[in-house]
Amino acid sequence: MTDDELIWRIAGGSGDGIDSTSQNFAKALMRSGLNVFTHRHYPSRIRGGHTYVEIRASSEEVTSRGDGYNFLVALGDSFARNPKENAYYGEEEVKPLAENLDELREGGVIVYDSGLLDTDEIENFDRRVEENDWHVYDVDLRGIAKEHGREIMRNTAGVGVTAALTGLDTTYIEDLMGEAMGGDILEANLNVLHDAFEHVQEEYDADAHDVTVPTGEHDEEQVLVSGSHGIAYGALDEGCRFIAGYPMTPWTDVFTILTNLMPEVGGISEQVEDEIAAAALAVGASHAGVKAMSGSSGGGFSLMSEPLGLAEMTETPLVLVESMRAGPSTGMPTKPEQADLEHVLYTSQGDSHRVVFAPSDPVECYEQTRTAFQIAYDYQIPVMVIYDQKLSGEHRNVPKSTFDEEPNPDLGSVLTEEELKDQPHGETGIYHRFQHEGEDGVSPRSIPGQKGGRYLATGNEHTPEGHISESPSNRKAQVDRRNEKLAAIREALDADERQEVYGDESADYGVISWGSQSGTVEEAVERLNADGHPVKGLSVSEMAPFPTDLLTEFIESVDDVLVVEMSSTAQFHGVIQKNLGQYGEKLSSLLKYDGNPFEPAEIVEAVEEHGSGEELSSNTRFEAAAGSD
Repeated sequence: MTDDELIWRIAGGSGDGIDSTSQNFAKALMRSGLNVFTHRHYPSRIRGGHTYVEIRASSEEVTSRGDGYNFLVALGDSFARNPKENAYYGEEEVKPLAENLDELREGGVIVYDSGLLDTDEIENFDRRVEENDWHVYDVDLRGIAKEHGREIMRNTAGVGVTAALTGLDTTYIEDLMGEAMGGDILEANLNVLHDAFEHVQEEYDADAHDVTVPTGEHDEEQVLVSGSHGIAYGALDEGCRFIAGYPMTPWTDVFTILTNLMPEVGGISEQVEDEIAAAALAVGASHAGVKAMSGSSGGGFSLMSEPLGLAEMTETPLVLVESMRAGPSTGMPTKPEQADLEHVLYTSQGDSHRVVFAPSDPVECYEQTRTAFQIAYDYQIPVMVIYDQKLSGEHRNVPKSTFDEEPNPDLGSVLTEEELKDQPHGETGIYHRFQHEGEDGVSPRSIPGQKGGRYLATGNEHTPEGHISESPSNRKAQVDRRNEKLAAIREALDADERQEVYGDESADYGVISWGSQSGTVEEAVERLNADGHPVKGLSVSEMAPFPTDLLTEFIESVDDVLVVEMSSTAQFHGVIQKNLGQYGEKLSSLLKYDGNPFEPAEIVEAVEEHGSGEELSSNTRFEAAAGSD
């Protein structure tokens, strides 16, 4: 956290252009030399319903949303479901202003559209403004927009007001508009931007508050991306040329990005009738010799259990993405949660095996997706990339050079026709695709159509040729060989040493996180150490095979460990307990499952109050370690 930062929130209704406006404003701040981090909150509706996007901008690195925010642009909800008083869902039109006041910092700025909103409809508004020293600017954003174009352009007017009040050079915004539109639409938007900017400078004291845009400078060109972009780019660079899926929030982000990019690389994207078909098509494409992937969210991923098991038994390489959301069932489709971990680790029947990655940021999404394909095709095993709505929708700047890596079309452990000549075959010429012995448990595969590579693939247990078999000796040999893969994969991952401890290395208190919460925990650890509380942290992103050595070393180095995760059942805590039960008395949990991600202050408070018995002020839950008082 830094005092020199802008945390800007624009709020309105779904359909009011909140997302596109915030994307452009974040890019403008990034191009001005700042580091940015966005957070998106939206309802499960196409039109109407309170939605907002928050942008945190600083000259320093930002890895998380902040604690509250300091600048609000409230447009109102122009698609309010029911404007009547005492409606079941409340007065939706004013929610973009009324429901965003609790998190606004003291001394913050409020800009609201007086063409739509009336503060007299908000209880105790004037009193709260005075108590918190908020600076309020009532600007007829709707009127300015309608004067030059259409009402929807009031979001552009809001950006113009923001620039005037914070000292942002509008050149960055104008350039982005020019890249996105042209003709009369561009001219109208520029007029709205300039009119709003000039109106504030002429009618208000723009210097009455202390919220300004920081100044910064980047060492190299930056791009604004989400975790979904990282996964999509990693898949393409690793040679993925087939994706099948069915739209489901928030998995749809990855699916849409790849669908748009596949034609540029000669690939294929198929939207099918359901998730069973999607995963089955990906298995078939991979079997035929193409790097393939599929994915879904929540209940959609549940349907993929059967084709996932088929891929495991036939040893067909496969990469699946599971984008978590609050459940069970439909749950809260647009809200983040980390409660699908056990589902992904254990779905499919029998002693099934898979590799699971849980990246923490867009860069790790890119890197681990590439690793996922490498492992899937080298070891002939399904690999899952699990992330959540938070990481799917939040954007941050990263160096453009991050994605300047060499592509890798290699299909892994596939034999050439020349190599197949030296491999064992049955009397009828069928290749022994599933040999009882193989290096690291891998029996090399052939591709349909290769001379000498013909074999049978079945979901039943099978002989080396692929014939169905219930022989006890064959069963044991095949299971033992498949089991060998996990130990070899874990050894290879440990050799890379990608997961590092941060914070005070000599600290006796440790915090463990996984997936999307890692950046928030990292900031909390930094604050705690700065305030004289020695703490170290570990972000885990390799979920299976379980990183025994890494976690053992970390837990043994401290007296107490806090496991931070977004679930009510402490699933990752449970996974650690299952594998390292001897350390149960050290492990406590901090849980959050209200549909909102953690803020750094919530973790700081939990660490500071650990063992005190005091109830936490935030909407989180602390679970003490087993055997503690």
